[in-house]
Amino acid sequence: MTDLKALRRRLRQARRDLSASERRAASGAALARVRRLPRFLRARRIALYAGVDGEICPLPLVDHVIASGKTAYLPLLHPIRSGRLLFCAWRSGDRLRRNRFGIAEPIPTARNLIDARELDLVIVPLLGFDDLGHRLGMGGGFYDRTFAFRRRNPSLHRPYLLGLAFELQRTDALASRPWDVDLDAVATEAGVRRFT
Repeated sequence: MTDLKALRRRLRQARRDLSASERRAASGAALARVRRLPRFLRARRIALYAGVDGEICPLPLVDHVIASGKTAYLPLLHPIRSGRLLFCAWRSGDRLRRNRFGIAEPIPTARNLIDARELDLVIVPLLGFDDLGHRLGMGGGFYDRTFAFRRRNPSLHRPYLLGLAFELQRTDALASRPWDVDLDAVATEAGVRRFT
């Protein structure tokens, strides 16, 4: 556990240490790669996230998603099932509020919510990843619990889980724990790595 805490601190700091111009250039290159992915082009229901703490923020893709006739969704903390996420349809300009972790999330109504199983593509935040598709998150386990159905049924290929990161977030092999849900691919400014 201490090693993971240290690794999280190191990766978080490396991400924060990028200059504004490095961050802009790398983010733009990574998002351009996402826009060209066949999985992105085919997906109808795409979940993104509001970037925090130096993450690449995929929200600039929302207008493109909607202009392409698709629906964009953002995660929010599940109000009943602790430690899980729901996804809410969202458009640029819709209001966001801060959850208990200070992360922006949409304001749900009964009509704009969707279960994780109904998504086609999920762009996933992360602190670190390895060349096998293992993901190191912030440590809360929200994405792992929400997408545990993928781990329990490996034949499921939906939703497609795409990590979004700076290349400097790639790390040596991460230990895979029994509850971890692996990524299908990761997009960085340097390229796209596919794992499945």
